Amino acid sequence: MKHLLLFLIALLAYFPVSSQEEELYPISLETDFFYGSILEHNPDIQHLITGHPTGFIFSLNRKTYGFNEWERRYNYPDFGATVAYQDLHNKYLGKAFGAYGHLNFYFLKRNLMVRIGQGVAYVTEPYDPIANYNNNAYGTHLLSSTFLKVNLVREQIFKGFGFHAGFTIIHYSNANLKAPNNSTNTLALNAGMSYQLDYKEFPDYITQKDSLSKTHAERFKYNLAFRSGVNESDVVGLGQEPFIVLSAFVDKRINYKSTFTAGVDVFYSVFLKEFIKYRAVAYPEDGLSGDEDYKRVGVFIGHEWRFNKVAFVSQLGYYVYYPFEFENRVYNRLGLKRYFYKDRIFGAVTVHAHWAKAEAVEFGIGYRI
Repeated sequence: MKHLLLFLIALLAYFPVSSQEEELYPISLETDFFYGSILEHNPDIQHLITGHPTGFIFSLNRKTYGFNEWERRYNYPDFGATVAYQDLHNKYLGKAFGAYGHLNFYFLKRNLMVRIGQGVAYVTEPYDPIANYNNNAYGTHLLSSTFLKVNLVREQIFKGFGFHAGFTIIHYSNANLKAPNNSTNTLALNAGMSYQLDYKEFPDYITQKDSLSKTHAERFKYNLAFRSGVNESDVVGLGQEPFIVLSAFVDKRINYKSTFTAGVDVFYSVFLKEFIKYRAVAYPEDGLSGDEDYKRVGVFIGHEWRFNKVAFVSQLGYYVYYPFEFENRVYNRLGLKRYFYKDRIFGAVTVHAHWAKAEAVEFGIGYRI
């Protein structure tokens, strides 16, 4: 739940209000039906793909029209909230209820909309060692969920009503909060209607000229970050353990939208310490003593896609200190970051993974000088 709340707070907090004129808040409502299939991204979930998932999506959009600079630079996007219901049509998976914060981006003269949503989902039939041992996709009731929606749209066709259709991808995973965690991805076709509240008073788009993007460039900045959370290895029943990640990195903002980063991570993952002990006992042929060092040190490069005070973080790293072979030496980090107090303090929620396989959800704070 913290993941969703931070995302929603970040979205709602970074839109400044001008003192020179009153900002309007146009709202639209949407409803969709979808029908699709679970993608077999992992052969371990083949037995869970027995039907075609169906469901409904309900969304509230706060429309922008260029009142703030960031809106004009991103072609007047929307932001808002989505709730979704999905029947996975498999008795072991059950049903899922999701709540998300989202952003809509428009292309092709606003006839193509791309929506990205992040939030949490509740599933009715998670793994249980006795009652539901077949569900190796979801280890917990509460999951992290992401969706991507690509639709052709026609808004306000008749008295505020519009139509849209396209496809949606919905991902459910607990990011190794608790095993098992093979996750699912649903690819679905969707279609629905929209309604623009107060459509008669919808404001004209503001097209004033803004400063050059490169004028927002900054000198090199130095950062310290602390990240933490809990996670578990893929061995069911081994237990959840805390972790700590300490990071030091430099960043260089080159324009309004882009900041590049490079630095060092130090990982203290207790679950890996317990996993090493387990492997030493369960698989003596590995030749492990059980006392191998569980700490890892990585170097990374990254990019931050800035939306005023909020940034989408992407990083690619490599473990330079890697005493125990776990997954692989290349790792990645994706997530959201929110800046405070003249961009000197930041909070972040990120996923640390090895390509598509998540290791942990990290909750972080940091300082930038």
